[in-house]
This record gives sequence, C-alpha cells and structure tokens, in this order.
Amino acid sequence: MELLKEAEAFENMKMSHLTTSERVKASREGKRLVLALYAIYKENNDPEIMATMKRVTEKKKKIEKRLMGLPPEARD
Repeated sequence: MELLKEAEAFENMKMSHLTTSERVKASREGKRLVLALYAIYKENNDPEIMATMKRVTEKKKKIEKRLMGLPPEARD
C-alpha cells in the first residue's frame, strides 16, 4: 500500500533544523495519515495498521510539543 509507505517515510523523517512552518506542515501530514490509516483499519482490523498509526501519532505528538514551546510558568 502506498499509504503505509508514506507513513514509513513520515516516521523516518528527520526533525532537526525544521522551521516552524515545516513543523506545522509535518503535523498536518501526520494527522492526515492517521485519519486515512484509521479508515482502512475500520474495514479489516489489521494489527499492523494499528501499530503504524501509533508510531505516526507518537511522531506527530513530538512535533506538536515542539511547536507549542515552553508553558508560560516555565519561562520565568
């Protein structure tokens, strides 16, 4: 499946030296991949697809955490 290849490429993407706009694009791409994989998972309940979704979600959360930055109370 091409979608699984895209998900694998997303997982292997380097996160260093990304601009803010690149992080936003990566986060949106991660969301798109998770939703597309979930639509396929609903049909056939393949555990490999669920594992891929979890890995993509982890990567997406790391990117979003970096986008949000430090909480205001930690900046003092």
